[in-house]
Amino acid sequence: MKEFLLAFIPIFVAMDALGVLPMFISFTEHLSKRERQKILTQSIITAFLIGIAFLFLGRWIFKILGVLVADFKIAGGLVLLAISLRDLLQYDKGHKLSKDTMGAVPIGTPLITGPAVLTTIVILLDSYGPLLTVSSFVLNLMIVWVTFFFAVSISSFLGKAGSKAISKIAHLMLAAIAVMMIRKGIVDTVVNFFNVKP
Repeated sequence: MKEFLLAFIPIFVAMDALGVLPMFISFTEHLSKRERQKILTQSIITAFLIGIAFLFLGRWIFKILGVLVADFKIAGGLVLLAISLRDLLQYDKGHKLSKDTMGAVPIGTPLITGPAVLTTIVILLDSYGPLLTVSSFVLNLMIVWVTFFFAVSISSFLGKAGSKAISKIAHLMLAAIAVMMIRKGIVDTVVNFFNVKP
C-alpha cells in the first residue's frame, strides 16, 4: 500500500486534475453536454495511449540514444521544475478550439498527459515496476475523468479563485518533486561514476 501511494501521488500531482479543470471548462463552455462528454472520452483515451506507449518504449528509446536513467532523472527534473515554475508564475486562460480535435490536443496531451506526467511515469517505472506504475497512472486517469465529468459543479463550488489556488499548491508540490528528481539523478550519476571499473 505504501509503495502504491508513493507511485500514485507523484502522478496525481503531475496530472493536476483540479488545476487543469478551469482550462477544460474554458475550452468546452460553449459546447453541449453531449459534445463535452465526447471530448472528455477522446481526451482520456488519448492521454492513456500516449502514457502507456511512452511508459513501455521510454527505456528502449533511452537505450538507443545511450541515455541513462540518471540522465533522464536530472533532465526530467529540470523540465518539471521549469513547468511548475511557469505555472506558478502565470495562469493561461483557454480559448475556443475545434471540437473535433480538442479532446486529443490540447486536452488529452499536453494538459492531461504532458511532459510532467511522462517524465514522472518513466522514473516511477524504474523505482516501482510496471504494475504499480500502470495502475497508478490508470487510477489517476479515472480521477481526471470524474473531475472533468462533474466540471461544471466542481467549478461552481470552488470558484475561480479556489481552482487557481489549488493549482498553485499542486505546482509547488511538483516543484519539490522536481528538485527531488534532480537530486536523485545527481546522486545516481556520482555513484555510477565511482562504480565504473577502469
